[in-house]
Amino acid sequence: MVSSELFNYDIFPKVFPCDTEIEVTIKPLGAHAEFKGEYSLWVKALTQGNIRDYKERNNLVEYKVTPDEDGCLRFRHTYKDEQEHFVEVIKDGKRVVRLSVYSLSEDMVGRYPFRGDLHMHTCRSDGRQAPAIVAAEYRKNGYDFLAITDHDSYYPSLEAINAFKNVPIEYTLVTGEEVHLENNDIHIVNFGGKYSVNALMPGDHHIDVGPGKELRSLDGECPEIISVEEYKRQVNELAETLDIPEGIEKFVYASCVWIFNHIRKADGLGIFCHPYWISNVFQVPETLVEYMMETQPFDAFEVLGGEAYYQQNGFQAARYYDDRAKGRRYPIVGSTDSHSCVHNDEAFVASTIVFTAENTREGLISAIRDMYSVAVDSISKEHRLVGETRFIRYGDFLLREFFPLHDELTFEEGRLMKDYVCGDESAEALLRAISGRMKKQREKYFKF
Repeated sequence: MVSSELFNYDIFPKVFPCDTEIEVTIKPLGAHAEFKGEYSLWVKALTQGNIRDYKERNNLVEYKVTPDEDGCLRFRHTYKDEQEHFVEVIKDGKRVVRLSVYSLSEDMVGRYPFRGDLHMHTCRSDGRQAPAIVAAEYRKNGYDFLAITDHDSYYPSLEAINAFKNVPIEYTLVTGEEVHLENNDIHIVNFGGKYSVNALMPGDHHIDVGPGKELRSLDGECPEIISVEEYKRQVNELAETLDIPEGIEKFVYASCVWIFNHIRKADGLGIFCHPYWISNVFQVPETLVEYMMETQPFDAFEVLGGEAYYQQNGFQAARYYDDRAKGRRYPIVGSTDSHSCVHNDEAFVASTIVFTAENTREGLISAIRDMYSVAVDSISKEHRLVGETRFIRYGDFLLREFFPLHDELTFEEGRLMKDYVCGDESAEALLRAISGRMKKQREKYFKF
């Protein structure tokens, strides 16, 4: 929801490099908010302490401004360090409004925030809605990228991609699947892989749509199909090279390594999913989770995995921070693992914000691998984030100050996407008419 401050006033750019002089504009949104006469602008860095008690830090810079001919207030200021800054508009000693901007360190300059989901289901497995409808509904709810990851099947993600291939949308639909191979109950997501791991051998994918390479790969290129017996032989052979300790199920662990290796071969991101999901007890034995975290055969850990009860996400977040304390670092993501996108309290309980120059399959995967992501917990009324402190602070700012405005645009595109796949002949023209608005919004609010 857009805050009252952002409803009445626009401030831009919102995000820019630190230690650089930037001109910022404050625009009144309506006659009720117009500026008249002279104002003081107070700029304060969030991290420098209360200005009453730490006066020597000089954490209040004041500017005297009057509105320009267009009614906007403008000022130039150099924002120190990576942090949030408050900009307060003062009139006759009283605060009119407090707004926020954010300055970023050099490594984040040029990286835009894209919010998405890397793990979810449709009616092609155990979900309720069709892939194209799910894609549209998630766009309505502010998601910039999405992978359909149905159980045992890759083709539903292609179905979603193909449904919108002839219309311009500023939304990245990525290939995906949840991989389930024989004698291995650990859930693994193949996000963005160019070919299916499930379809490397006979199974549900083949039963549903057949073995055609165009249905089990992004570009028609993929390995030949092998038998289940050959898969087991390869896994057992791999297990002999891994020096797996006693007490760890050798085939299960080696199968995970085999799957992650194939996902990387397919240029995808292999995600270790929800080990603390309670099916009847924890899905994965604790000693096996510990060994997975020690060896890290995966590309990313699903630290937030969809369920609304505390044990799953709460325990996975605790595991992540315990591992950080042990010196272990690995990429993290948050996903809904949803099975219905409507009339479902758990439909939008988690997401990932990825900081990348481009909202593309390649850009998203590369940024996550390089640990430029933060997981978002939306279960409670007030969002929570899991990740590195710098990304938690920046992500919190974005969820308050940017994404509510962003989501107003995505809602309209998502609604038209649903109309389009449901046969509304006017939807295509309207999608073309609004194409480019997200890019313009990013260019307005992010000065890179």
